[in-house]
Amino acid sequence: MRVIAGTARSLPLKAPEGMDTRPTTDRIKETLFNMIQNDVPGSVFVDMFSGSGGIGIEAISRGARKAYFIENAPKAVSVIAENLTFTKFTDHAIVLKQDACAALSSIFEREVDVIFMDPPYDQEHEKRVLSVLKNMKYVTEDTLIIVESSLETEFPYLEEFGFRLEREKRYKTNKHVFIKRV
Repeated sequence: MRVIAGTARSLPLKAPEGMDTRPTTDRIKETLFNMIQNDVPGSVFVDMFSGSGGIGIEAISRGARKAYFIENAPKAVSVIAENLTFTKFTDHAIVLKQDACAALSSIFEREVDVIFMDPPYDQEHEKRVLSVLKNMKYVTEDTLIIVESSLETEFPYLEEFGFRLEREKRYKTNKHVFIKRV
């Protein structure tokens, strides 16, 4: 796993040991960032269920002004800190070692530009997070929310929460769902 592009291009990143995290593959990460390349420079980026922090670090490398890393697992938080130090991005990062839903009220921004979440699959974490995000003032009509999920995950509740599906990008084993506030 490495940083794909930007100021930290090609730097290797550590991943937490064990099966608790599934780092997004370099190929899928590259596809994702090609799709959102105009949303990242100068942005406030939130990387939820961060794991290694690879997505948020990629965002900083590509010009995000600030990135929040939300992760609850102690080993993963330690790896995120190591990766931020190695890439020299600690000044652009805020690491919140908290439950994902609880951490959302620890973000003090006027507006967040991109929120990326890669929760454990098929446990409805994304639904719980979206039910909290619907009440956050920093989520505006311009905020892009991206959920990495299993191919089988459906989002029938989006309209009820005040969101709409912008688009979906399917891969072999998972997909990215792009969501915005109505």
